[in-house]
Amino acid sequence: MTERTAPTQPPTPARAWRLGVLEDDAQLREGIILPGLRYFGFEVTGAGTAAELYRHMLRQSFDMVVLDIGLPDEDGLSVVKHLREISNLGIVMLTANTGSDDHIQALTRGADAFLNKPVNIEVLAATLHSVARRLGGTQAQAGTGRWRLDTDDWCLVTPAGQALPLTAPERCLMRQLVASRGEPVPRETLIAALATDVYDFDPHRLEMMVHRLRRKAQDSAGQPLPLLTSRGQGYLFAGDA
Repeated sequence: MTERTAPTQPPTPARAWRLGVLEDDAQLREGIILPGLRYFGFEVTGAGTAAELYRHMLRQSFDMVVLDIGLPDEDGLSVVKHLREISNLGIVMLTANTGSDDHIQALTRGADAFLNKPVNIEVLAATLHSVARRLGGTQAQAGTGRWRLDTDDWCLVTPAGQALPLTAPERCLMRQLVASRGEPVPRETLIAALATDVYDFDPHRLEMMVHRLRRKAQDSAGQPLPLLTSRGQGYLFAGDA
């Protein structure tokens, strides 16, 4: 999730959330976590040691951090305590330990969330979006009876207030569908929004994206996504239905 010093106001939502990821395993950090979080819309900077994280903090501002507990130069729990004393950053902890002691200590010292390794990037993104909503002062609107986009459209929120993180292509697709206000959107329009060259875009990719969005909603929220196929026209998002 490299941190900022002391934010005095909640971050504005009209930009990518800025994350610092402190993970000493370079392969995990550079090969999996950083590219994975960027795909879910975060602006990410990596660090391999606590000292490197602190140096980043002197040069740039962060909204949230993801911290590994096991570090080569400083215990991750002490990093959490230090960051919480000087800032209101969102903090998500990672650890390979399965015991409850680290979990309890991390939350007690100020972490917002705690995840075990190996971490699922989509779960991590959803957790960060949840923390981002707290930082931005937005609350889940449970029981509204409608689906909506949140955190600068990087989350699809269910009527019960559960946030489902979106990848960059999924965000682009949902923006088009939501903006249509219940009217069918032609496949050609959606493809043009997704691709720089529509002739190189395989139409089956659009079908797979729609399938994955529907499955994500069903698996995560336990309810069908009101993304309907409009025969001969394209797709329709009946979010207010």
